[in-house]
Amino acid sequence: MRFSGVDLVAGRTHTDTTADDEHGLPLERKAMSPRRFGIEEELLLVDDCGAPAGRARDLLARCAAADDLLPGTVLVHEFFQAQVETVTPPLHKLADAEDHLRAARASLARSGAVLGVSPLAVAVPVLAKPPGPYVEHERFARITQHYAGLAAESLMCALHVHVEVASREEGVAVLDGVRPWLPLLTAVSANSPFWHGRDTGFASWRSQLWQLWPSSGPHEVFGDLAAYDALIDRLLRDQTILDVGLLNLQVRLSARYPTVEFRIADVCTSLDDTLLVAALARGLTETAAREAGQGIGPAPWRVDSLRSAGWRAGRFGVNDSLVDPRSGALVPAATALETLVDHVRDALDDAGDLERVTASLPRIAREGCGADHQRRAAAGGDLMAVIDDLRVRTVAG
Repeated sequence: MRFSGVDLVAGRTHTDTTADDEHGLPLERKAMSPRRFGIEEELLLVDDCGAPAGRARDLLARCAAADDLLPGTVLVHEFFQAQVETVTPPLHKLADAEDHLRAARASLARSGAVLGVSPLAVAVPVLAKPPGPYVEHERFARITQHYAGLAAESLMCALHVHVEVASREEGVAVLDGVRPWLPLLTAVSANSPFWHGRDTGFASWRSQLWQLWPSSGPHEVFGDLAAYDALIDRLLRDQTILDVGLLNLQVRLSARYPTVEFRIADVCTSLDDTLLVAALARGLTETAAREAGQGIGPAPWRVDSLRSAGWRAGRFGVNDSLVDPRSGALVPAATALETLVDHVRDALDDAGDLERVTASLPRIAREGCGADHQRRAAAGGDLMAVIDDLRVRTVAG
């Protein structure tokens, strides 16, 4: 079962809540702890010269023939032929997610070697890209026509984390509650400093490109499900979005499954970073749901303040001060991350994720985020060294 890979292709409306339960995930969240989660990784395909390579169809066919994925993992097309997406099944444990993602990356690399392409866990093309080609699909053709040059410039790879919720109503309470904490997920996942052969100066250039889409970015407090659905109705009416799959909020309700979907992170080369984002997303979901259940309302942050905090996270990653989600003050990145962990500590502990998350903070302070790894690989200005490093580290995880 996929959490939302299907949503992108099917473009379901928000009123269609039919769920495929072949793997046991019903519309209502099962009474269990911890909450299940799923991870989607978008990976960039490059040729031997490091340029984007439109071979997704051939690669996916070869992987299907190899049949070497863990049960429940699915590989799917994305918008561009130079992308593939790995989708895990619903899981309880971070270690299981690591196994699924590691096996999928290895399968893609083995099959890609025969075709002369490599999967890279990088959020934007390091070297210049040709326009398209797109995956042949009626929906993608409509997107290309409607959004024009914006669609052509959107070869980006994200990390999406789904976390199950008890109901759509609980999901909206989670969307409202997690808003000020989301920029910190941008900071720890930032993995796109180079774009089309140049250093952008940003840790996450993808986070800036993503803001070009008309429904992207932070949202106002919804307050209830009716307000969330009213927003979708308005965007569909105005043709700002062609279907609910194009609702590009930083976090949203899944149109098909009983989850909230965190869409803010760059795809991470390091699986340690991937699992950190997943653990924090689950912790934020559980914490926001608990607070809502206790009658604690969301923090009244303005959207312009959230956008400013997100810009800073994308610009500097973990290498400068970030906006503290509690006080609104600029604090060292390490302090902001410690505040985040403190905020979700009980939820992390209950899920068995606390030890892994707290062990990640000294590593991030020492090594930085993915953007810092890329810049170290490019010392001397050699961007092919970045490509080579990404090839190795994508498979190594």
